[in-house]
Amino acid sequence: MATRRATRLKPSDIVLSVSAAKRRRPSPERKSTLFVNSVDKAMRVLMAFDGTRRHLTLSQLAAASGLDLSAAQRFTYTLKTLGYLIKDDDTKSYELSPQLLDFAYHYLASNELVRRATPYVQHLSRETEETTNITVLDGTDIVFVQRIVSRHVLNPNVIVGSRLPAYCTAPGLAILASLPDERVDEILARSNLIQYTPHTVAKPKAIRERLAEIRKKGYAHTEEEYYLGDISTAVAIIGSHGHAIGAINVAVARPRWGGAKQERVIADLLISAASALSVQH
Repeated sequence: MATRRATRLKPSDIVLSVSAAKRRRPSPERKSTLFVNSVDKAMRVLMAFDGTRRHLTLSQLAAASGLDLSAAQRFTYTLKTLGYLIKDDDTKSYELSPQLLDFAYHYLASNELVRRATPYVQHLSRETEETTNITVLDGTDIVFVQRIVSRHVLNPNVIVGSRLPAYCTAPGLAILASLPDERVDEILARSNLIQYTPHTVAKPKAIRERLAEIRKKGYAHTEEEYYLGDISTAVAIIGSHGHAIGAINVAVARPRWGGAKQERVIADLLISAASALSVQH
């Protein structure tokens, strides 16, 4: 349920707390005999490094991962031995190792959407002189998988790998608008519908109504719904199944925004790029 009290929190703080809640949320798959609990525990240790702190002590890792101290010690030792954690012998604290970036590299290097979209993102960046992104849907969030930042960027802390909620971001709404109603309902039911700013549309009925409008227009547009001062326009990239495999968007800072005329120009550029990237039926 949306609440205006959340506007006193930083969006990054809310996203981190929501992500932590999701990791603790049980799922039917966990009951399967195929589910390996030790892998889950190792991932919980790694995910304890959620961006709020670079260094964590063993006791802090145990508390953040929900493990007892003995289990946390075994997993941190194993992860350190494998090269995924670094231990500071002076402070006895741990931090993530650069070796973890191997996973991000392999994902991006093998991702066909990123490979095909790169020249279009570069062209849009040059054409608009604004920040341009490719995002994909993961659960209830969008994840940035390609990003070219302009010198006018509003928030430099958003990087490849950053997550934002789908329901109140232009790329997320563009993707949601391409999905069947039952899938949208399922995603909204699992989303923490927070009112990040006074402009956030956070009620399920209102979100569904705007998705219907996005389907008519062919693009999504948001103004200051997650970050104050951020204006974003996005178009879904459609895959062979007829649903979005991602979205391409351009983000503009409020002082540089030219109103409806600029929205139309950017939307036309995005529709053209998304059409070229989408699978033609």
